[in-house]
Amino acid sequence: MMSDDKIRNAFENKDWQEIKVTDSWQIFKIMSEFVDGFEKLAKIGPCVSIFGSARTKNENPYYKLAEDCARLLTERGYGVISGGGPGIMEAANKGAYQAGGKSVGLNIELPFEQFHNKYIDRDKLLEFDYFFVRKVMFMKYSQGFIILPGGFGTLDEMFEALTLIQTGKIARFPIVLVGSSYWTGLMDWVKQTMLLQESNIHEEDLNLFRIVDTAEEAAEHIFRFYDKYVLKPNF
Repeated sequence: MMSDDKIRNAFENKDWQEIKVTDSWQIFKIMSEFVDGFEKLAKIGPCVSIFGSARTKNENPYYKLAEDCARLLTERGYGVISGGGPGIMEAANKGAYQAGGKSVGLNIELPFEQFHNKYIDRDKLLEFDYFFVRKVMFMKYSQGFIILPGGFGTLDEMFEALTLIQTGKIARFPIVLVGSSYWTGLMDWVKQTMLLQESNIHEEDLNLFRIVDTAEEAAEHIFRFYDKYVLKPNF
């Protein structure tokens, strides 16, 4: 496989044939990430993913909320998956780790603000180069999503899940947004503009998520979902 320097030189010199070869070899790197992810995550058992900003400091109330969510989930036998980095991700892994539960981290290599946190179980840390491979792992191996305030990455993960459920590409699972002051404005826009003004979604699509304010409400929504539908988590 070509080095990063050779790839950069190929683009600078407009060596399109070299770039085509690079694209072909890239497939093997992508395949290796899928294989490694599938092999490790197939063994972890039922888990819930907790999403949120990498920039959230540990004195922020949402940091403690993420910890509490993770603790409550592990007390009911769920493991916790995070994006593996700092902020809300660290809080989620910390809550699971300190409660003696499974703590999984799907880390992504970025030029800034992403480094894996110390609360991930060593045998459950995965490193990814590709966002789309990482998102497949979240969707395939999560029994639900708890989403705390975050930025573009958090919104990307949330709307990815909503879209896949809405279109029937994956089975329905619970999605909980924690922090009504943060999420209500966005979801009011979804209702008023997307639904009522433009008819770009159906009214029942608003039932795909729940907005809550406490860790207890978030965890209970996950638990009630599986009780209500007489379903068991995957595995």
